[in-house]
Amino acid sequence: MVEPKTASSGAAPCRRGNKTEQRWRTLFLGALAETSNVSAASLAAAVPPGKAYRLRRSDPDFARAWRAALLEGYENLEMEVLYRLRFGDPKDGDVKFDNATALRLLGLHRETVARERAARENEDLTAVRASIHAKLAQLREQVMARRLPGAEAEVDHG
Repeated sequence: MVEPKTASSGAAPCRRGNKTEQRWRTLFLGALAETSNVSAASLAAAVPPGKAYRLRRSDPDFARAWRAALLEGYENLEMEVLYRLRFGDPKDGDVKFDNATALRLLGLHRETVARERAARENEDLTAVRASIHAKLAQLREQVMARRLPGAEAEVDHG
């Protein structure tokens, strides 16, 4: 399984700098990405679910990391369900996969994931627009330089 992005790079920064606080956040977000289950993530981080929910309401960075973890978990679950639909249920010994629960989770998180994907696409769109604006500014400068008398030799055409 791919290591959760949220556990290493997307974890919300701890405002107080408390290592214990940061540790449970990282554990929680990693488990949430892996399981798509707040109760399981809380158990993995050894914190009550209410504490995680309160932090999500009060800390926008943590809320953003939470959504990213759910998106990652949702995408992992989608891939697992698709694999099982295409190739059947591999008998991995003690690993049990509950198709009904997987489908229920996919349905429960559908709207959250759609919003997170839209936000990410919007971020990408913002970067693309910034790149286009930068290129236009560069072209504008080149055109203006060409209009100046005797500037043709100085214009960079690359």
